Amino acid sequence: MMLNLERMIAGRYLRSKRREGFVSVIAGFSFLGILLGVAVLIVVMSVMNGFRHDLMGRILGINGHMSVYSYYTLKDYDKLSGSLSTVDGVVFSTPVIEGQVMVSVKGQTKGVMVRAQTSNSIQKQPLLSDKLSVPNWDTFEQGQGVIVGKSLAKRYRLRIGDKITLISPKFGKTAFGLVPRLKTYVMAGTFDVGMYEYDNNFVYMNLQQGQRFFQKKQSVDYIQIITQHADDLDSVIAKFNPLLPQGAVIRTWQETNGTLFNALNVERNVMMLILALIIVVAAFNVISGQIMLVNDKSRSIAILRTVGASRFSIMMVFIMTGSFVGILGTTFGAVLGLVFADNIQTIREFLETLSGNELFSAEIYFLSHLPSRIETNQIAFIVGFSLLLSILASVYPAYKASKTDPAEVLRHE
Repeated sequence: MMLNLERMIAGRYLRSKRREGFVSVIAGFSFLGILLGVAVLIVVMSVMNGFRHDLMGRILGINGHMSVYSYYTLKDYDKLSGSLSTVDGVVFSTPVIEGQVMVSVKGQTKGVMVRAQTSNSIQKQPLLSDKLSVPNWDTFEQGQGVIVGKSLAKRYRLRIGDKITLISPKFGKTAFGLVPRLKTYVMAGTFDVGMYEYDNNFVYMNLQQGQRFFQKKQSVDYIQIITQHADDLDSVIAKFNPLLPQGAVIRTWQETNGTLFNALNVERNVMMLILALIIVVAAFNVISGQIMLVNDKSRSIAILRTVGASRFSIMMVFIMTGSFVGILGTTFGAVLGLVFADNIQTIREFLETLSGNELFSAEIYFLSHLPSRIETNQIAFIVGFSLLLSILASVYPAYKASKTDPAEVLRHE
């Protein structure tokens, strides 16, 4: 009730009127600056959050949250894997053999990573099982078939049943000297995890066949472990220690991929700081617009003071005019940013169709689609930051208006 008069006067000052038209134009540009700043900040941060979340999910979905290695040959792996699986917080564990080989398909060769696991463990990994297409598991379990990444299969135009040859970099001794070991397999299926690096460079084979191909003699390279919470591994590791054999060591995903995710976090924070400057610049526009408005309305301010308006009332009028621009710009910017972030993949596809160019290459950005993840806490921070700047930007011009001396202004009237 007490602020109805101030609200009415602030609304009149924001409308374009002859001499004040230029001031309204400045207010309009301030509104657009805040709107675009908030919208761009929300969209960029949502895309970066989505990129980090998807990249982390795919890396951990393929490689697990931690792995158990040994300085010695890791034998009796079935018993060890079974013991680790019973620990609270562990979803499952599986023995793995891994090695780099050359794949030869239709006269073309390429380096790939071969990972040998049991068929059950492959189907237990949600990231793999959800995008797995294996019509013939018998061929895979018998060691005659392999599962190939979708991008690799597409690159060489492979179909189910086609033959591919794997060539080991380790040489075997024969009567004719050292020759590279190679074996031809049938493509038993494909997988598509949505990350180009894996879909184009990974081949899965049966664990027993992997032992024969890599000459492991009833041993494995490591045991892969997936836990319930990727960010809380210390408590699980403490329970592992009594179960591990001598010479065994544990490597977590933070140790193997920590540098990558730390770089992504630094990039996200720096990007947020840089884009927040757009809102800061818009706030300076609010200050300049408000100062011009105070100068143009000095006679009106003097008259209001002479008829009994308090300095607090004058101050509230101009705080409302500046805050209104900030609130309106922040609200529309937040809505625009959320709509854009929620439909970023559709917008990307539309722009690619319109321009005829690929805007988000899977070979460069690792992921096959443009991700977006809206985090409520982050949106609240962006909106709060914008509103706070808008209100603070209005304080000085409002204070200057409240200090207007009516006698000095009306002396020559």
